[in-house]
Amino acid sequence: MPHILKSSPRRAVTIALATALALSACGAKAGEEGAGSAAAVESCVDTSGSAVKIGFLNSLSGTMAISEQTVRDSLDLAAKEINADGGVLGKQLQIVAEDGASEPTVFAEKAEKLISSDCVAAVFGGWTSSSRKAMLPVFESRDSLLFYPVQYEGLEASKNIFYTGATTNQQIIPGMDYLKEEGKKKVFLVGSDYVFPRTANKIINAYAGANDIEIVGEEYAPLGHTDFSTIVNKLRASGADAVFNTLNGDSNVAFFKEYRNVGLKAASTPVVSVSIAEEEVGGIGVENIEGQLTAWNYYQTVESAENETFVEAFKTEYGADRPTSDPMEAAYTSLYLWKAMVEKAKSFDVAAVQKAADGVTFEAPEGTVTVNGENHHIAKTAYIGRIDQDGLIYPVWESDGAIEPDPYLKGYDWAAGLS
Repeated sequence: MPHILKSSPRRAVTIALATALALSACGAKAGEEGAGSAAAVESCVDTSGSAVKIGFLNSLSGTMAISEQTVRDSLDLAAKEINADGGVLGKQLQIVAEDGASEPTVFAEKAEKLISSDCVAAVFGGWTSSSRKAMLPVFESRDSLLFYPVQYEGLEASKNIFYTGATTNQQIIPGMDYLKEEGKKKVFLVGSDYVFPRTANKIINAYAGANDIEIVGEEYAPLGHTDFSTIVNKLRASGADAVFNTLNGDSNVAFFKEYRNVGLKAASTPVVSVSIAEEEVGGIGVENIEGQLTAWNYYQTVESAENETFVEAFKTEYGADRPTSDPMEAAYTSLYLWKAMVEKAKSFDVAAVQKAADGVTFEAPEGTVTVNGENHHIAKTAYIGRIDQDGLIYPVWESDGAIEPDPYLKGYDWAAGLS
């Protein structure tokens, strides 16, 4: 069972691409039949030389750039380290980078380009669930691999995606467990209007119904929305004693400024956020968010030798003022997990990597992570953290060890029927 840390002082638009896509033939490998395809597809990945291509696909423009630039930076760091250590199966990683521009359709188009034109062995990226769901049919029809680094709403498992961020039982449920342990009985839900928040809140409603918690409001705003006066006034009038926040991107800046403007305080109406990490705290303003809570699986303040090495390397590369955060750590970890899978398989072939994935481990900055070969998620420790005046997030609660991934919540009776 999760427990309080005693000594701590203190983070859709889906497009359907036809499965009968025109195949390019710049290589000789055949991939295993994809989950969404009618027949096996040819891979154009070229492993004959001294390098192999991989794709990085992140939003460097648009409303999600505030968050996704951090993921790109950590992927670049991991690739640099791996290349300096001899590469993967003796081959240097050649990066093909694309901007998803915070648009799900762009993510799908760029994923198609990376797979069929650039011939990458795997793609790393995505943030919003809308972007992931837009890319999913591309990866399944092309039988290629996506490594997705961000916590999400669960209720999904594709053999063509490895999910290295948290699924619901590793973040959302621990967040609600913490509020329950703190005696919170009336919770207000606020989120961005797309897949992740709506599905997460459906799960939270089911949890609340089984745990004597009342949901006193549920409000959504479009991604990029900046006027939260109406929503925050509803929150203030609701009688809520806590808020569960699934807003994404720079909408959090406007929300927390308005929250503070109307006199709401973390001490009396705490907000648990699941998409605000250390990097976003500066953009929101520490004065607007100090004392608030986050639910993640990694913080810069986690104490371990692996994390100390990671933080030092990241700051050396990008500047002492740059914090590390959960999504960037999960992205960094994803590249090392792919490397371990490839080397276990002794092949870059998709089918071989999928077969080798089960049980692959990595001593990550967050702790030891292990791949579940059945659902392609990883075991992760859950943390609740509090944002301090220095802009960092310090754990105040953690699970007893790594939580096995349960994306369809099969282990929770109250979740029956959600999927």
